[in-house]
Amino acid sequence: MSVSDFVVVANRLPVDRIVGPDGEEEWRTSPGGLVAALEPMMRRAHGAWVGWPGQADLHLDPFEIGGIDLIPVPLSAQEVTEYYEGFANDTIWPLYHDVIAPPQYHREWWDAYVEVNRRFAEAAAKAVAENGTVWVHDYQLQLVPQMIRELRPDVTIGYFHHIPFPAHGLYAQLPWRDQVLRGLLGADVIGFQRAQDATYFLTAVRRRLRYEVKGAAVTVPFGDGSTRTAMARAFPISIDTTPYLELAARPDVRARAAEIRESLGNPSRILLGVDRLDYTKGIRHRIKAYGELLSEGRLSVEDVTLVQVASPSREHVDAYVHLRDEIELAVGRINGDNDTMGHTAIRYLHQGYPREEMVALYLAADVMLVTALRDGMNLVAKEYIATRADNRGVLVLSEFTGAADELRQAVLVNPHDIEGLKNAIMEAVEMTPKEQSRRMRALRRRVLDNDVSAWSSAFLRALDEVHPH
Repeated sequence: MSVSDFVVVANRLPVDRIVGPDGEEEWRTSPGGLVAALEPMMRRAHGAWVGWPGQADLHLDPFEIGGIDLIPVPLSAQEVTEYYEGFANDTIWPLYHDVIAPPQYHREWWDAYVEVNRRFAEAAAKAVAENGTVWVHDYQLQLVPQMIRELRPDVTIGYFHHIPFPAHGLYAQLPWRDQVLRGLLGADVIGFQRAQDATYFLTAVRRRLRYEVKGAAVTVPFGDGSTRTAMARAFPISIDTTPYLELAARPDVRARAAEIRESLGNPSRILLGVDRLDYTKGIRHRIKAYGELLSEGRLSVEDVTLVQVASPSREHVDAYVHLRDEIELAVGRINGDNDTMGHTAIRYLHQGYPREEMVALYLAADVMLVTALRDGMNLVAKEYIATRADNRGVLVLSEFTGAADELRQAVLVNPHDIEGLKNAIMEAVEMTPKEQSRRMRALRRRVLDNDVSAWSSAFLRALDEVHPH
């Protein structure tokens, strides 16, 4: 397979492998903003994408789909356990999300993380053309930028961190803190969701490695006494708004939204939560606040229903198993105390849905509850706004999401403050159509002007400025 001028490195390939009943294999493009943002540019540049095909012990040759070379990196079942479920999702994920759940530190997990990162780096180094560009994505691959630089000093390297970066007091817990910082500083541009995340990273670099930091620029020394400059700053990610606008305008999707309201007993207000089942998302806090509003009589089950979509996530990790049990117990109690024959307090759905159904849910919902305890961005908030062409609806948004920096016209909340969260829900439920419209117009302007294409263009422009070809 030929080398490419532009190579993306991510934990997963941008396609899902579907095996039919007769054993025939088919690859489908994965849903997701990153794929949508990079696909047009990769087609133009005949780019390559390095990633895991999503199944343990699957060894595949590189293949091409739609003008993009796909380079699969195999992982053994043990590596999936130690590198992915272990170090990435039971060490880095909880640590970087403010230790909402305690991180686990195991040396064998770290060893697997180093080994898998090296394999990704070697695949990228082999795939990229001379003086080409490599863009590495996310916390599973934090060592890859430096590894690529050692193998291919001629290439331009970008790295984007999709989740939060923790304050130094938390980050300092990581036994391999210096190695991770050096890994990230292999990139020419290190992008974060929030200015705060970039500041935390630069603070860690200054305090741990003692490198010179001026503004967003880090002076990175080489062993021979020479230096190079790496930039670390915020590039808030967004969504591909086009499919959401198109689906929201479709008569069948609008009819489905009306059908959803009907099936819930036509309450005057529908509250909606859409999350991966994850302890960072604040689902327990949201359910607790709503349950208290019902028990206090401030809301009634005949007038208001909460629909909570909690798509399955990391079901082999203990913290997630316990979380599901807790949430389902709370839902059962609230429904048992409040349901009537015609109305349900909480319609809880532990499953994923196709985009058409999600847009219908967004259209059916009067209030979107995004109450994450910590979130890099939260694209669900932006998806909801994109669908609201009628300028109706209210977004209740945690101030601990990246989206809160941009979406200032939402009703902003501290989800740890249950009384404050209850008051915010009441404010949203009682908001006048005029006030809804005023806020939603401003929110939509922000989301539509700053879509995922604007995000990727801004990052690649910055990469070009630091390391022009």
